[in-house]
Amino acid sequence: MTAPATPAVPAPAGLPEGVRVAGEMLVRLTPDAGTKVAALAAREQQGDFLRIAITGGGCNGLSYKLRFAAEPRRGDMLVPTAGVRVLVDPKTALYLKGTVLDYSHAMVAGGFKFTNPNAKASCSCGESFSV
Repeated sequence: MTAPATPAVPAPAGLPEGVRVAGEMLVRLTPDAGTKVAALAAREQQGDFLRIAITGGGCNGLSYKLRFAAEPRRGDMLVPTAGVRVLVDPKTALYLKGTVLDYSHAMVAGGFKFTNPNAKASCSCGESFSV
C-alpha cells in the first residue's frame, strides 16, 4: 500500500546560492504533521521554513530539534513536503535519510513523532536516538 500523495510545494524563487532542493526520500511529513506545522508557523510567525536538526544530547546520544527559520542557509537542503518547506543541514541529512515525521493528537503520548530507519535505538519519548 502506498502513502497518499502530499500537496506539492514549489521551491521558492531565487534560492540562495548553495541551497539544494531534495525530495521526500530525505524526510517526509505526513499530512497531519504538515497541517500542524503550518498552523504553528502561522501562530509563531518566526519564519516560513521548518528546520529539522539533529544535535548531540538526549538520553540516547542524539536528539531532534525543530524550529522555524526565515530563510535557508548556504548548504541547506530544501524538502517540499505536505505543504511545508523543510530545511535540513548536510550533517543532519546523514542521520535523517528516510525519516517520516508524523503528528498525533492523542492526549497521552501525542505530539510530533519521528520514524527514523537509521536509528538503532530510541527512547520512549521519541525525541532522542542512537545510530
